[in-house]
Amino acid sequence: MPTFKSQKLKNQKSKTRERILASATELFSRNGFQKVSIGQIMKLARMTHGAFYAHFASKEALYHESVRQTLEESRAARLVKGPLSLQHLTELVNNYCHLQELETRQKPGFEAVLFNEIGSEKAEIRTLFEASYLRMKKMLEMRLRALGKLKQLPLADDRQAIANTSRVILASLIGAVAVAKSLPDEAERKAMLVATQRHILQLLGVSDVEAQRMTMA
Repeated sequence: MPTFKSQKLKNQKSKTRERILASATELFSRNGFQKVSIGQIMKLARMTHGAFYAHFASKEALYHESVRQTLEESRAARLVKGPLSLQHLTELVNNYCHLQELETRQKPGFEAVLFNEIGSEKAEIRTLFEASYLRMKKMLEMRLRALGKLKQLPLADDRQAIANTSRVILASLIGAVAVAKSLPDEAERKAMLVATQRHILQLLGVSDVEAQRMTMA
């Protein structure tokens, strides 16, 4: 049976690990794997560089854990568990309009962590990116098919057509955010994200008027 002292040490170690993980996730989402150092992570966590290896074997191991944890907490994962409605599906698109505010918002979702890894040459990161893409694509296909059957979307029960619609939505989302993060002009960044968002909402059957209302919120 663990003593009070050993349990306290275990809790402290767990909290320290979570601080490192939270700091890493924030930096990875802003700058990508290659541009973040262990020193930067530990500085943000307000710990010494040497403390890192008591919790993680390498930066790669930390990145993998960051992706795993944020995957479980992602918007996409929550939407899969939510009510089956067009409103919940459009929330996924709606959230992306505000990614230009990443630096001032709370911990980003799983998708944001991987945006900076498009075209990465590291095999493990490419595998993680592919896994996240396929997971989101499957989620979209399931939702689109179900909403089509409920007549909430103007989609025929055609698996190939639904798969292609999902691909267009994901390519638009990921591409728009990736470009926006590289544009210095904030007005242009927002305009491009809003235009992309409205286009996707229209693909989902949202009227022009309603799409405009949603993107102005």
